[in-house]
Amino acid sequence: MRTGLKAGLGVVGLAAALATGVFVGEALASQPHMQAALDYLRSARSELLAAEANKGGHRAEAIRLTNEAIRETEAGIEYAE
Repeated sequence: MRTGLKAGLGVVGLAAALATGVFVGEALASQPHMQAALDYLRSARSELLAAEANKGGHRAEAIRLTNEAIRETEAGIEYAE
């Protein structure tokens, strides 16, 4: 009976260690700072799109550059995965 209990506890311990490794790996792969930056860039793009047009071409250029930053951030996240 004790051998079965020890084996069972060993299996539970191994499963817990594997699960912890999966969660740590997922956290590293998820790129939380890059994802946050992507969210902020998308929010900034929405604000720029909602702003009044014109601004001497600066608004349009800001939208273009924000779109480029979004693409680069997405590419960085993909590369890390």
